[in-house]
Parts: sequence; C-alpha cells; structure tokens
Amino acid sequence: MKYYIISGEASGDLHGSNLIKELSKQDASANIRCWGGDLMQAAGATLVKHYRELAFMGFVEVIKNISTILSNIKFCKQDILDFNPDVIVLIDYPGFNLRIAEWGKQQGFKIVYYISPQVWAWKENRVKKMKRDIDKMLVILPFEKDYFKNKWNWDVEYVGHPLVEVVEESRESVPLLAGGSRELSEEKIIALLPGSRKQEIAKKLPLMLSVAKSFPEYKFVVAKSPGLEDSFYEEFFNSPSGVGGNNISSVKNDTYNLLLKSTAALVTSGTATLETALFAVPEVVCYKAGTLSYEIGKRLVNVKFISLVNLIMDKLVVKELIQTDLTTKNLVIELNELLNNKERQQELKKDYADLKNILSAGGHASSNAAKSIYEFIKKQP
Repeated sequence: MKYYIISGEASGDLHGSNLIKELSKQDASANIRCWGGDLMQAAGATLVKHYRELAFMGFVEVIKNISTILSNIKFCKQDILDFNPDVIVLIDYPGFNLRIAEWGKQQGFKIVYYISPQVWAWKENRVKKMKRDIDKMLVILPFEKDYFKNKWNWDVEYVGHPLVEVVEESRESVPLLAGGSRELSEEKIIALLPGSRKQEIAKKLPLMLSVAKSFPEYKFVVAKSPGLEDSFYEEFFNSPSGVGGNNISSVKNDTYNLLLKSTAALVTSGTATLETALFAVPEVVCYKAGTLSYEIGKRLVNVKFISLVNLIMDKLVVKELIQTDLTTKNLVIELNELLNNKERQQELKKDYADLKNILSAGGHASSNAAKSIYEFIKKQP
C-alpha cells in the first residue's frame, strides 16, 4: 500500500522514522513518501521536503513567511494527488497538517493523525473540524483519550508515548559521544538543548551559554539541531559579549548520548523536556519568544505549565523560566539547586520514575500506531 506521511520538525522526524520502520514490518510492500527529515529518509521513505524548510515559529514569524508556507501547501497538495496514496498520515505540525487534513478529506483520501495537536492547551475550536476531517486519531498523552471522549464525544486511540521506547533503546545502544568524546565522558557535563529552530535558538542559547562562567568545573555541551548548519552556531560560541568560555563545546546528532552522560540540563520547552526527564536528568525548562508573539500567545494558551513533564504529572516537577524570568541570574540559581540540593534531587528522581510509569502504560507506541494504521487501511473498501 501507499502511505504519504507529513511531519514538520525534528521530533516529528524521529517519531515518523520509527513509525515507518514499523509500517514496513506490517506491510512488506509499503511505498512511503514523506515530508520530514534525514531519519525518515533513512528509515526507507522517499523524502519530498526537509523540515528545515518548514520551521517557522511564533505568530510574527509565520506572518513574515506566509507566502512560503502557502507555496509549500500548494506543492504538497499536488504531490499527494500525483502519488495518490491509500492513506495520508499526519504527525503533529498542526498549522500545516490540519489544512492538508481538510483538503485531503474533500479529495476522498483517508486521513490518520498521529500525535494530536495540543488543542487542550489552545485553539480548542479546531476540534470540530478535526473530528470532521480525520478518520482516525492516534494520541500519545494519557489524558488526551478522556479529553476527546468526555468533552467532544470523539473516540480516539491512545497508543502510548513513542519517546519511552526511543529512550530505552538509546540507553542500550548509544555509542560514545562523537568527536573525541572519551575525554568528554570523563568530565562533569551540563547539557544545553536550545531547540531546533533558528528563531528559538537565537533567543535562548546566549542566555544558556552565559551560565557557563559560573560553573567552571562543568563542561557545558550544546546539542546542535541536525537540521541546521554548524556555521549558524559559531556566532554564539564566538560572541564578543564574552558569554562563552573554555568550558563550552557542542555535539551534533548525539543528543541522547549527551543526556546519558549529563549531570543536569538547560532545556527549551517542548518535546526535549520530556526526553530529558526520561533520561532522568535534572533540568531547568527555558522559554523565550519575541515580545509580540509571547503577549499574543499568553492570552490564548490555556494551560498551567509549558513543560510536558509538568502537564502530564499535573504539578510543578521541573522549574520553568519563562520570558522575563529567563535570565542568567535565575538560571544560575536554579542550576545550583539541581546540582547541590540533595532533597531536591531525590524528589525529582521519584517524580521522573512516576512519569515513566504513566507513559509506559500504553505499550510500544510506534508498533501500536503502525498496526492501527495498517489494519484501518486494510478494512477500507
């Protein structure tokens, strides 16, 4: 059968690649065409467009790039028509994918959505159209099944969280850090995970790096996004403002190994907060957007926390430094707590264990999702 899969960011590329591997096990003749990244391509799909060409963050940035976004949507629709898949599988990335879902349904394609848009947080009015346009919704957060059923009378399928299996596999198979990492592995490491989009990295990485001089006994290691060129990071490492230091380095395509060896981490909000928690690394969550984008978002978002860790646990497990609270001073204070407060460390260890148990209850997410998609398509006339 023919599958057209669309993801638009690094996390979607990761989960999409594992889904592709599992689909290929279910369907030996699977022909998969995708929007995603290197991982999805390596898993066996034909890559149409890379997510680095699609990553626009925040209200202002989206408006600035609206012509590119509309052009991508037009191209995507035509490519789908030319390929004529048995199913369109959409992975997160709602601004783009929900448009494709509506159009695809009108064209008579079967639509499966894997990893639901976070409508419980904002833009809840999207659900009516989602219910109309999506034939099968696969969710990865345990509270989402009840949310859609109780509030919207929509039966969705909980398949478990794909990060649990990814992290477990990484613990067993991850190699030494690339680029002379035997020395690095012997040092005390603080991981810096500034995100995958240029806009968010530019906002947060300088602040993260500014903390290094306060902890000279630690090596601060930046996890570079695989979708960005190395030259982009050089301006931050060689900044004339003097925020850098001799205890700063970086890795690429090696984030999980970095987390495996880290004592603590400064992490941008998003999927990375959950990845860090599943590696049991104490973390400070960092969020900073453009002023206008933040002010608009603050009025629209309806959640108590910005970190997935805190949202799933429904309490403040990891500290969140948001917008004006994200300063060098506050980062130093919070990092000191994580490194030196034994009581805090024990409390966090217990919370992380509880989090993992909650997310593991659904089973192997990628396999569950692939089986669900394959069985759904087989039943179609």
